[in-house]
Amino acid sequence: MNKPHLSFWQIINMNVGFFGIQYSFSLQQNAVNPIYKFLGAENGDLPILQIAGPVTGLLVQPIIGAWSDKTWHPKWGRRKPFFLIGALFCSLGLFLFPFSSALWMAVGLLWILDAANNTAMEPYRAFVADKLNHNQQPLGFQAQSFFTGLGQCLAPLSLFACQSFAFFNKESSAGIPYWVFASFLFGAVFSIISMLWSTSTTPEIPPSPEALQELKSEKFSIFSPFITIAQAVKDMPVNMWKLSLVYLFQWYALKCYWDYRDLTLATSIFHAPDYTGALYKEAVAFGSLLSTWSNVFTFCSAFALVWFAKKLGAKNVHTFCLLVAAVSFYFIPQINDKFYIYLPILGFGLAWACIMGIPYLMIISDIPKNKYGVYMGIINMMICIPMFVYAASFGWVFNHILEAKPEYAIYAGSVLILIAAILTQTIKPSNNYFK
Repeated sequence: MNKPHLSFWQIINMNVGFFGIQYSFSLQQNAVNPIYKFLGAENGDLPILQIAGPVTGLLVQPIIGAWSDKTWHPKWGRRKPFFLIGALFCSLGLFLFPFSSALWMAVGLLWILDAANNTAMEPYRAFVADKLNHNQQPLGFQAQSFFTGLGQCLAPLSLFACQSFAFFNKESSAGIPYWVFASFLFGAVFSIISMLWSTSTTPEIPPSPEALQELKSEKFSIFSPFITIAQAVKDMPVNMWKLSLVYLFQWYALKCYWDYRDLTLATSIFHAPDYTGALYKEAVAFGSLLSTWSNVFTFCSAFALVWFAKKLGAKNVHTFCLLVAAVSFYFIPQINDKFYIYLPILGFGLAWACIMGIPYLMIISDIPKNKYGVYMGIINMMICIPMFVYAASFGWVFNHILEAKPEYAIYAGSVLILIAAILTQTIKPSNNYFK
């Protein structure tokens, strides 16, 4: 099928919904662990308390992907029903989360929130591949990186900015500051509004009569997605297997950074005697400001990386950005000045812009066009498996090998992401355009 050439603003409109999804994910990265700490969680328990993300991603995204591949409705389309259902439950989860009165309640709501986010996000990758022709796919994927940066910039900025108002510095009976409530309320609104924008401005491409007849003739049962996923994994292209190894080290490293950055800042810059007092809250607020800074650079550099991918090759750009992240992680624990810490955080912002878009260019040409949904779900499995391994293992590693020191977790992340950078060079994209 010859797909129509879309304008720049049409590509932007179709990706606006990604902003709401990533705002939500950013709140999880920046606020969930502090909420857990406010509710009495121990540092070594943080990885296992975050296990909802990898488990729901591992189960939900590939199933939704396989299901959406087999879906078509004349009014609602193929991917849109899953966008809207996911965004609706995401908004509900974000609204309720800061009202958690106990640790078990926060953990339970995180499971709902993660399942909803994964339901909305997986079809979005396939949506871009469905709508855009070969030459416009890089712009489409990097537009998602742009909105990733924007959403992940404004979420921590809201956490920081709301503390400027005296009212928001009050606390709930569970000890959760009101600035957390405000940020999660913004997220609940952004999630559903941004998704409605994209679904109302961007029609899906209907299947051809032959493809529609094939869809109608296929038998579908509750086991169909699992059979489809198993067959897709069996037939998975070599480059995807290589990317899965890169992701194993890359995403384990990212979890080390996200879970222990604020605790490291509390030690290195704020010299907090514990992780529950006023100095720790200052460290959390400052960490949110740093996230804003890194994500400003993420959405500023996202589209530039498309040009570099065309000139230098997608795998070379990805390798370079991971090397920048490794160096950045190494220096973060060593800096005890608020001014200089912005430099390595900027390096992470560049790497994050790359991570959210460029890897897809290395493997998109290897994926069968009628299986974009299931393979995008499998790619997310490749993200979730390292996170699951991290959640199951890093608490023990942190307590018994890393001497329960947050800064050592950041150093571990530096080493792991360096390995990921080296492994990226083993990938050989079949698309000459992005070698």
